Amino acid sequence: MLPNRSLALTTGYAQLRVAIVGDFCLDRYLEIDPSKAETSLETGLPVHNVANVRSQPGAAGTILNNLVALGVGAIYPVGFCGEDGEGYELVRALQARAGVRLDHFLQTAERRTFTYCKPLVVRAGNPPVELNRLDTKNWTPTPDAVSAKLAASLNTLADEVDAAILMDQVDLAETGVVTSRVLSQVQQIAARRPGLPILADSRRSLRGFPPVIFKMNGKELALLTGSTGDAEVDALKPLAADLARRQGRTVFVTLAERGMIGATPDGATKHVPALPLRGEIDIVGAGDAVTANLAAALAAGATVREAMQLAMAAASIVIHQLGTTGTASVPQIQRLLFPTS
Repeated sequence: MLPNRSLALTTGYAQLRVAIVGDFCLDRYLEIDPSKAETSLETGLPVHNVANVRSQPGAAGTILNNLVALGVGAIYPVGFCGEDGEGYELVRALQARAGVRLDHFLQTAERRTFTYCKPLVVRAGNPPVELNRLDTKNWTPTPDAVSAKLAASLNTLADEVDAAILMDQVDLAETGVVTSRVLSQVQQIAARRPGLPILADSRRSLRGFPPVIFKMNGKELALLTGSTGDAEVDALKPLAADLARRQGRTVFVTLAERGMIGATPDGATKHVPALPLRGEIDIVGAGDAVTANLAAALAAGATVREAMQLAMAAASIVIHQLGTTGTASVPQIQRLLFPTS
């Protein structure tokens, strides 16, 4: 891809409208200062003194953060949080993001706010060290009334947006945003608007999802297709191509340091290698950066290869950001892809 083509695609991001349907969580970082360590008089256990707390949207919110960093004009979160302190923090963090519209984000007393609480030991001159995470999740089925409101919101937005992203982050099916009711609505929308890029990702499996654009890693592709799990690029290409043919939609497969495969319904496959490492890395958030960049690029008219090139550059930028779930902006991507331009 030439610099002018990349610039033409990314310049169009400001006019895009993108819906994100998924599990939004609060990423809360507790920065521990080890120089202030003490022992509890009551229990005799070590005390980790927190010197700073910072919060940001996580899970589907990480995709949102990346769309914001790309300068997407309007971003519509479709999801929920609880009527609790974490929910207050999450809504406030979402409101602070440029271009985010919260008309379809539901705050309900019937759910707790999904939260990743991440203690970090921060020493001057050293990368942060993450301790055991403290998670807050919902372990009961999402109430029908909540799912119905989310499905209705998605149906309303479907004719207004240029792309939609599905992000299923929960461990237990039917406990999050992407329930069977919401997926049924997605299927109707995909049939009604076959040209709308709808990109789906799930930490459990995309099995049972309607025919939309699938994004997964090599292991998930092997499990979904029932293969032996051979992770070589040449072995995964025909699996991705066959799945794309059966789905009638493009399939993207991320392969960490080996890059990414894109397969289209006509059976064609493309491979884009990963960019070289430039120092210490932290892979948290790389997959979400890929998802955001694929969706934005496709909505802007990119080819499959062009979308993957932009997404791989974004992932490379994110993994070199330590101690946080990072993002990649258009200027950062341009500088990485075209350093001499």
